[in-house]
Amino acid sequence: MNRRNMLWSAVSALGAALGTSSATAATEAGTGSKLKVVYHLSDAEKVNFVVGNIQNHIEGVGGPDHVTIALVIHGPALKAFHSAQATPDISKRVGDFSKDGVELAACGNTMKAQNVTLTDLLPGFVSAEKGGVVRLAELQSQGYLYLRP
Repeated sequence: MNRRNMLWSAVSALGAALGTSSATAATEAGTGSKLKVVYHLSDAEKVNFVVGNIQNHIEGVGGPDHVTIALVIHGPALKAFHSAQATPDISKRVGDFSKDGVELAACGNTMKAQNVTLTDLLPGFVSAEKGGVVRLAELQSQGYLYLRP
């Protein structure tokens, strides 16, 4: 019994030390450098919601100078960003995002499937040639936090 108590105490102490270390590192990362965030959008019914989240995010951190944001779009959601189909609100917000430095990446595979080019999309888009999911993984490997609202 005594050995179990000693082992349990050691494990508990180690866990507490690691937890404190992780919390400190997370706090330092949040205040020390500009956060990098990638939003993942594929559902057509979530376009307005995600675009609103990005706007709220930029405003919530005090402007585009305080966050680096990328939006990767694939699947049915990309149709909302076709110049011919975009609503005036989406067109305006995408223009604002472009000015704010938001990377707007359209999945190359989806573009082929929908038979569109960058000129068919709202201004400011770049093509994720290798695919949207590949671009998401690349950004995550560069330290971007992944959000899929």
